[in-house]
Amino acid sequence: MNELGTRWLRADERDAWLANSALMISLPAALDARMQRESGMTFFEYMVLSVLSEEPDRTMQLSHLAARTSSSLSRLSHVVGRLEKRELMSRARIPGAGRRTSATLTDAGLAEVVAAAPGHVAAVREYLIDRLEPDELAVLSRIGSAVDAAIRAAPDVS
Repeated sequence: MNELGTRWLRADERDAWLANSALMISLPAALDARMQRESGMTFFEYMVLSVLSEEPDRTMQLSHLAARTSSSLSRLSHVVGRLEKRELMSRARIPGAGRRTSATLTDAGLAEVVAAAPGHVAAVREYLIDRLEPDELAVLSRIGSAVDAAIRAAPDVS
């Protein structure tokens, strides 16, 4: 620690952080570029459609969808608007108190996400899964879960 109380990273910690930073930045960018090239949608649009496709009625409240896609409501609203224009999903006000809105994946949206899924899975395998040994994959899963839990437990994260 220094006089400001900062616990600086050791060399091994810095190396791990920089490798993880590269993963956080380059993997989504590579997936996004490939999704746009192969399916005409962004990685985030795919994730929104994919999450909805896994719901029994293909419907979810927007605030829950934002949480599931690690997005702000504002960002999600813009993307949902674009997807609505393409008739891949629709929005509806949820009756009752408050300003709650749900999003529903249309049949066309389901067809789009089903068509894009093989390419997405191939990219995930090529860039990440097939590059790791089984024990590394298990460690990566534990790391991801631990980091996600720490972020969700932080008081300043909604």
